[in-house]
Amino acid sequence: MKSKFNSYLLMAFAAALFVLSSCRKENKADYAPKPVDLLSKNTETALPVTAASFKVIGYMPSWEGDVNTVQYSKLTHINYAFLIPNTNGSLQALDNTPKFTSLVATAHNNGVKVIISVGGGGGGDAFHTIVASSGTRTAFVNNMVGFVNQYNADGVDVDWEFPSAGAEASNFLLMMQQLATAMHNNGKLCTIAVISTGATYITSGMFTALDWLNIMDYDDNNFQHSTYQSAVDCLNYWAGRGLPVEKTILGVPFYGRDNRYDYLTVNYNAILSQGGSPNSDTFQTIGYNGIPTITSKTNLAFTNGIGGMMIWELAGDANGVNSLLSAIHNVIVAHSGGGTGAPIGQNITLKGFNNLYVSGENGTQAMNCNRPTPQAWETFTVVDAGGGKIALRSQGKYVSSENGTQAITCNRATFSDWEKFDWITTADGKVTLRGNNGKFISSENGTQPMTCNRATAAGWEAFGVNQ
Repeated sequence: MKSKFNSYLLMAFAAALFVLSSCRKENKADYAPKPVDLLSKNTETALPVTAASFKVIGYMPSWEGDVNTVQYSKLTHINYAFLIPNTNGSLQALDNTPKFTSLVATAHNNGVKVIISVGGGGGGDAFHTIVASSGTRTAFVNNMVGFVNQYNADGVDVDWEFPSAGAEASNFLLMMQQLATAMHNNGKLCTIAVISTGATYITSGMFTALDWLNIMDYDDNNFQHSTYQSAVDCLNYWAGRGLPVEKTILGVPFYGRDNRYDYLTVNYNAILSQGGSPNSDTFQTIGYNGIPTITSKTNLAFTNGIGGMMIWELAGDANGVNSLLSAIHNVIVAHSGGGTGAPIGQNITLKGFNNLYVSGENGTQAMNCNRPTPQAWETFTVVDAGGGKIALRSQGKYVSSENGTQAITCNRATFSDWEKFDWITTADGKVTLRGNNGKFISSENGTQPMTCNRATAAGWEAFGVNQ
């Protein structure tokens, strides 16, 4: 995960450039040997993971983020970072305790669990001493039980970056087995954060003892540090290690990395404020995850049947339609059947009665249905607009019905009433789109710009999806 100390250094170094995200991960290459241990297989039977059981876990650091602006309805768990241990197994005073107590109360009122995360990048150094003896392991476990009971937390997440393979890894397992038993006996959760690949310091016994592993699939380099391919690779690695799918949680970043400076990180919302696009993964010298990549990773999670997604960290997210957390949620809604019946979060094409494709025209003119093959302008993302309605986004802009008073366009930066549609599936598997004015979108058979002024839907008002 990240360390508060490093972020303060970065703020001092680069405050004139960007608002920085507040933490970083240590260089995993210094601690984790490269060979992959494929010998230890966990033989637990995988449980089916559904949209209803899919976890969305967001980290909230003590030093950044507002408890009152969290989108609780789109989360299942929040990990508060970080509680710092001492070498004798005792605990340092929690940073920003009032924020933590407020978070626990507010999250619980919204049906979200709160887990205390212990350690962090540099903050877990005391574990080297703690795990080395049974006495200090027991002291740490007892102190953690006392902490979660005192603050009504729902469990413990240990983020140690990083143990060494071998004897220290074995001692780490002993501590986590003891901690997990103590947590489970109290009805609490116990998890750890791990690197994406090459994690030879994690032994297979962890898979049985813990509730899940938060896989930190980011910081793999100093630019495009968390690609879609890296997500594929890390899921393949942990599957090869025998980690049960329901205990596999894929981590994604809500921040970017600036390749001009070592470990300089920039919150996603700050990137957008500087001119970056929510639909891109690069802005000048910064690499990050935009909405399409986060959407693709969430779909990958469902394809692989894994237990959920983890976010570092919530304060980096943007508001409204540019929210990455909303992008994750849209995919979950789509996989749950969502209420709209629409493929929320997915990219689609629309083919008209004339067998030609609808084009957003890059927002430069009224929309048409006259393209023989679909390309970027003819691709739309289905967005949950709330209240059982959807919006269609292409090239970062939204389709508008124009309330039926003129030809429809795809040039709105955000969606409001004119940009919301009912997604209505026809008997032959096509879809019709009804605007806020109660009228249907018509392809006009490709002979003129499209409209939203038909009282009923027939051939020109029905569209094939991804045909």
